Amino acid sequence: MHDELIAQAQAWLTEDPDPETRTELARLIDAKDHTELAARFSGTLQFGTAGLRGELGAGPMRMNSSVVIRAAAGLAAYLKKQGHHDGLVVIGFDARHKSHDFARDTAAVMTGAGLRAAVLPRPLPTPVLAFAIRHLGAVAGVEVTASHNPPRDNGYKVYLGDGSQIVPPADIDIAAEIAAVPSLTTVRRPTEGWDTLDDSVLDAYLARTDAVLAKDSPRTARTVYTAMHGVGKDVLLAAFARAGFPEPALVTEQADPDPDFPTVAFPNPEEPGAMDLAFAKARATTPAPDLIIANDPDADRCAVAVRDGQDAQDGADWRMLRGDEVGALLAAHLVRRGATGTFAESIVSSSLLGRIAEKAGLPHVETLTGFKWIARAEGLRYGYEEALGYCVDPDGVRDKDGITAALLITELASQLKEEGRTLLDLLDDLAVEHGLHATDQLSVRVEDLSVIAAAMRRLREQPPTELAGLPITRTDDLTQGTDTLPPTDGLRYTLDGARVIVRPSGTEPKLKCYLEVVVPVATHAELPEARAQATDLLESIKRDLSTAAGI
Repeated sequence: MHDELIAQAQAWLTEDPDPETRTELARLIDAKDHTELAARFSGTLQFGTAGLRGELGAGPMRMNSSVVIRAAAGLAAYLKKQGHHDGLVVIGFDARHKSHDFARDTAAVMTGAGLRAAVLPRPLPTPVLAFAIRHLGAVAGVEVTASHNPPRDNGYKVYLGDGSQIVPPADIDIAAEIAAVPSLTTVRRPTEGWDTLDDSVLDAYLARTDAVLAKDSPRTARTVYTAMHGVGKDVLLAAFARAGFPEPALVTEQADPDPDFPTVAFPNPEEPGAMDLAFAKARATTPAPDLIIANDPDADRCAVAVRDGQDAQDGADWRMLRGDEVGALLAAHLVRRGATGTFAESIVSSSLLGRIAEKAGLPHVETLTGFKWIARAEGLRYGYEEALGYCVDPDGVRDKDGITAALLITELASQLKEEGRTLLDLLDDLAVEHGLHATDQLSVRVEDLSVIAAAMRRLREQPPTELAGLPITRTDDLTQGTDTLPPTDGLRYTLDGARVIVRPSGTEPKLKCYLEVVVPVATHAELPEARAQATDLLESIKRDLSTAAGI
């Protein structure tokens, strides 16, 4: 067994083109570190609908040049079988460790396969790559990013020529082509022959960002901005300057790209503590800002925080808005501006969007989780998911875009400011109009993925009949699919006045449970009591669900 493992590692070593991972692997072989080698060679990173994502390091279960070259060769073979023999593949990358190397590896493989390749000029937000695909008429796009994952991770996200991320069966077909690559020695990798793009694509993207704002709308809201050590700062500042907003006050400790993300445990605005420096900056800024904007490291997500009170100097503090709250605010803003077209969201997002769309007489669609599905909604005008992802300009970027979302929420804050109101006032109005929709999440990060599988199995074998004293009126096992949704690993519980969805994360080692309760509200005066009631219900549901799942 051990001999076989060492032989496998040595075979990999002979092909590995990266001196860094070669040294790392040689050291493990010399030390006969069978435990670590087994972890690296227990299989291969699976290419799925998020592409690839994993920890950097040597071996087939890690992200490295060998894995990326195979993935690129599989993608090239797939594209040629689709008839794109000399099509253009555009490649973007973030500022994580190895991202630029992986982008160059991909360009070399595409060029060697007879396709044309073009690489963005430097680390740029993922939405710029998504925009570039359609802008340049590419047949596919690749973004090298691990989004908001820990510093040790990297990833490989694939888009097709429509500018949206791959969905089945493309992912399965590409995975089959990757598996069919016999050896890296068979993959041609010239050292030149691809284009490195200039700033004209970025300029075209920035020109497009203006389209999300209403002509002559107020542009007065003041913001504090954090790029969370990612690539968003320069593009967001340029977009805000073009739009005529006041220049955002920067969280300087997190403003510039740093692949080690030194000030945060996880570079995700949703994680506890990630926004602390932004809150501190907002408290120290005068005049007091109207909102805080945060992007995740590849700037496709946008987080928003507001003052939870009238005057920051009187001890009022800041709080993050939930993704569902921002999703509803942007929807209400677009409706008020007369937007037409389909409003789409993932099944784990708040049902409030459906109420807003219905009242406005607009089509509303629910999709599986992820923008690969939301972006495909027919006639899409606006799409969002609760994990801070918003698509506000689908004709420009058919994916979530943290830059244009930041512009649109700042326009809304400016408009409300002119009326002497805030984003929280508008949320109150929506609650009175449609009922208080309160959402929460129970998210469990694990070291051992079998814990997630065991929890899902337990819920299927011993299904709960009630949560928080509310009877479960319907259970949908989403592995079966529904009339409107393809199959996915998840469970949906419908309760009287509540809804719960449980699913394994597609990008992180987490079990995620999405909770929503709806409390009818007749007047603004009833809101405090309704909020207290909703909070209690959500806590009870969370507690009962934890018990039922054994987590």
